[in-house]
Formats: sequence, C-alpha cells, structure tokens
Amino acid sequence: MNSSLAPVDIAAAAINSVSVLVCLLAVILVFALKLHKKVVYRLSLYQVLSSLFFATVETLQIIFVNYRENPESHIYGQACIFFGWLDMYTRWMKLLFTTWVTFHLFCFGVLRKNLDKLEIFYVVTSVFVPAVIAVVPLTTHTYKPSPFYAYCFIYSSNDSHQIELIESLVLWDVPAMVILLAASVAMVTMLGTIAKLLCRKSKYEPLIAGDHFWKVLRHLLPLAAFPILFFICVIPSLIVHIYSMVTTSSNKALEATYLLFISMWSMASGVTLIVHLSVARCLTRKVNIALSQSQNKRSFISRHHYS
Repeated sequence: MNSSLAPVDIAAAAINSVSVLVCLLAVILVFALKLHKKVVYRLSLYQVLSSLFFATVETLQIIFVNYRENPESHIYGQACIFFGWLDMYTRWMKLLFTTWVTFHLFCFGVLRKNLDKLEIFYVVTSVFVPAVIAVVPLTTHTYKPSPFYAYCFIYSSNDSHQIELIESLVLWDVPAMVILLAASVAMVTMLGTIAKLLCRKSKYEPLIAGDHFWKVLRHLLPLAAFPILFFICVIPSLIVHIYSMVTTSSNKALEATYLLFISMWSMASGVTLIVHLSVARCLTRKVNIALSQSQNKRSFISRHHYS
C-alpha cells in the first residue's frame, strides 16, 4: 500500500468523527423533545442510528493505515475482513432505511395511504437482510484492503478480478444506484404532487383547516431530504467505484473522491434530522399563530354579527 494518501485518510476519519457527533446530537434531540413516541420521528431515528453505526465503522477504518507497513499481518488481515463485512452491513442498513422512508413518504403524500403499521417490517428487513448480503463476500474472500488508503471493502486483484467485479456490482454498486435514483425520482414526484395540491387551496386553508392529511404531511415532508441528499453524496462514489472496478485502473484521485463522498453520507443524515426538527418546530409555531389569528377573527366577526 502507498502512504501518499494519508491526508485523505485523516480527512475521511475527521469527517466521519464529526458525523458521529452530529448523529449523536440528532438522536439526543429526538429523545429530549420526546418525539420518539411518534412514528415519523422513529423513522428518522432509525435512519440516523444506522448512519451513526456506519460513521463509527468508517472512522475506525483509520487503523488500517498501519496495514501499509504490515501487509502480511494476520491480525490486520482478519480485522480487514471483519471491517469489510461491517462496512457492507451498515451501508445496506442505511440504504434500506432510506428506501422505506421514501416508500412511506410516497405512499402517504401521493397515494394518501398511512402505512405506520409497517414500521416493524421496516426495522426487521433493514436489520437482518443486510447481514445476509454482507456474508456473500466472506464466502469468496473478496473483502480486501484498498490499494491506496486505509479502507477495507470489495477490491480487485489480478487472480480473481471477475468474481470481485461481479460481487461489487451485484451486491452494492448497481442496487444502490438504482434504489437511490428511484427514491429521488419518487421524492420529486411527491413534492410535485404536493405543490399542485397546495396551489388548489387558499393561502391559509391547509394550515387552519385542521385536515389530518396536512397535519401529518407537515411533519413528513422534511424527510424527503433523506433520499435526495443521499443521492447527491453516494452516486458520485458509486460511479467512481464502478469505474475503478470495471477498468481495473487504480487512480488515487478517484479513490480519494470515493472515500470522501461516502464519508459525507452519514453527516447528511444527522444534519437532515436536525434541520427536520427545526423546520417542524417553526411550522408548528406558524400554524399556532395562524390558528390563533383565525380564531380571533372569527370571534371578532361573531361579536359584531350578534351585536
């Protein structure tokens, strides 16, 4: 391994360390505000907890800087395999929670179906399915250290490039790209549908009518940022990884781009939830103000009407 990208290793570890702190802050806020009792915030919480696990794994991968000096070390070799499995597992856990959040939002915002009863299904599939997927490279011994930086995942070698290429494409790159693209399209479609519905209503009607759909949607809508931000963070890394695997060209700049973009994935999750909480609280205040003004206006009209 080449140590020339040590600054990139440090930068990635720093980003992931900050991501851990941001995700912890988001989790603390949810519990401090006692919002974990609501399904919408539990969906956000699952997303951020999976991001917290992923960022922790990515941060700890910095230990493989020493692997450059001890490439034949049995301990580092076994640790690399373990971290490769953890990396794949936490990636898929995040991806599935993103998928279910998108599905939940789309069904409610476009189809007007409340699927809160599927919460357990979301959790079970997101926790156990990734474990099965992550086992496959273990059976073929394709979790290996990166040729350039402190990182363990599925990487090519001259003797088994075909197997590693297929596993990388089938187990992560292509599914992740398709799911995130579909999720982003679904969110854009949902936002367009909601915008049309808003245009058909008067300025304050959605806020003061007390319609359950609008009250719930007000809390759900900020979650649309999850798949969109993840698309922005993950797609560049997927393109770089696919290019590197298909062409078998080891390019330091591409590898650095891959590492840094994938490192921002968890931070986006924590920031999204914190912004979500802020937006929801601001909207709640506006709704309360609108309701108060409406009630005062109706009371004023009522008094003058009967006087």
